[in-house]
Amino acid sequence: MSSSEYIPTIGIECHVQLKTKTKLFSAVGNDARQAQPNSLISHIDVGLPGALPVLNEKALELATRAAFALNTKPQKFSKFDRKHYFYPDLPKGYQITQYEDPIIIGGYVEIEAGGETKQIQVTRVHLEEDAGKNIHPADADYSLVDLNRAGTPLLEIVSEPDISSAAEAKAYARELYLLMKYSEVSDVDLYHGNMRFDVNISVSKEVGKLGKRSEIKNLNSFRSVENAVNYEIDRQTEWLEKGQMVDQETRGWDEAKQKTTSQRGKEEAHDYRYMPEPDIPPLELSEEFISKVKSEMPSLPPEVRKMLNKLSISSNVVEDILGMPPEIVNKIIGVIKTVGDENARRLAFWALETGELDVTRDVKLSKMIDRGELNVSAAKIIRQQMATSDETPQQIAKRLNLAQVSDEAAIEKIVDEVLIQNQKAAEDTKNGELKAIGFLVGQVMAKSKGQANPEIAQRLIKQRLGL
Repeated sequence: MSSSEYIPTIGIECHVQLKTKTKLFSAVGNDARQAQPNSLISHIDVGLPGALPVLNEKALELATRAAFALNTKPQKFSKFDRKHYFYPDLPKGYQITQYEDPIIIGGYVEIEAGGETKQIQVTRVHLEEDAGKNIHPADADYSLVDLNRAGTPLLEIVSEPDISSAAEAKAYARELYLLMKYSEVSDVDLYHGNMRFDVNISVSKEVGKLGKRSEIKNLNSFRSVENAVNYEIDRQTEWLEKGQMVDQETRGWDEAKQKTTSQRGKEEAHDYRYMPEPDIPPLELSEEFISKVKSEMPSLPPEVRKMLNKLSISSNVVEDILGMPPEIVNKIIGVIKTVGDENARRLAFWALETGELDVTRDVKLSKMIDRGELNVSAAKIIRQQMATSDETPQQIAKRLNLAQVSDEAAIEKIVDEVLIQNQKAAEDTKNGELKAIGFLVGQVMAKSKGQANPEIAQRLIKQRLGL
């Protein structure tokens, strides 16, 4: 049986840390990226006896935003449960999560992979608290526990097993990242674990029949998702071709070795002994609350793509722009709506080059190029100056003597000098050599210290040569 005859089935569980100021059930700071270990904890986070959780309302708003980003709406009724397991980073011995009645059911994420568009269905999304973090120092016979992350609010987004390849898995992970970023649900800081992916993979020879699955835990980059899926498909296929059984287990991804490694047997729902959470009443969202959140939703990636596609740029560049901070992308969209596509296109490339935009001055600078007052090289110098100056582009151009000369009489005089001094190039131009006319235009630009309008220079050269 060749490996191509094995059919991969992939589902992804994504943990997204919500962009709240405080944790899900305690009034402690939620951003632990710069904090000292165990400095952002309370009696609730460490599970002291008698500690009572109080739900953070902002987390409900962000979960509702996530529902709209996933092309659905939140459930009006949901409730919390206790998921029991014992681990050093979970002092209570249970996690407060949602099991039977999650806040989001259904929805989908639309992806593009291999030139085809596909909808990946979402099974459910539940709101839960995170556990802490275990740290294993190299060459040490002990582990450390940091509880700063314990109690931070998470959404666990569970997909249907609709993903069929590593490329689709990567595309899904990235699109989910963009949806959560643009909806302002999360900071989606992959490096610090604000968004983590658990990938379930199985292979089978029969369409519609699932094999034994492995779950690859805590992947924190799109490339890791893609590479881990490719490796695991190959590993399971090779195992089955040898006539051996694939174990249902949890595996880790070794980034350095680019391989998965076994960690433990995969738990099932009954292993966690779920029970209703007695300290938090069920959630009931009003229609007024849901409508208000929907009315405040920002533009999401599909809508932003449609606007950027008006700029006649490649799909790869569109995706590069989408990867920038939304506040910069929204400035580009604003220029499309108010100034026009050509200026917006120029600003988009400037933003990709420098990572920032000063819309008012950048639009003025772009229009100076359109009017022939500046060439592209001069505009680049002016943008560099704008980073450390409050001057207008016109003021900078005047100060640095960068204004482009469009006076035909002045350029004509330079053209005549260049043609006299470069008669061979002039003759080559007459004979249709493209490089020759480029050389002549370059000579005009050099004599004018870069200020002559190159389009006018080329037109005048052709006129002089009778072309």
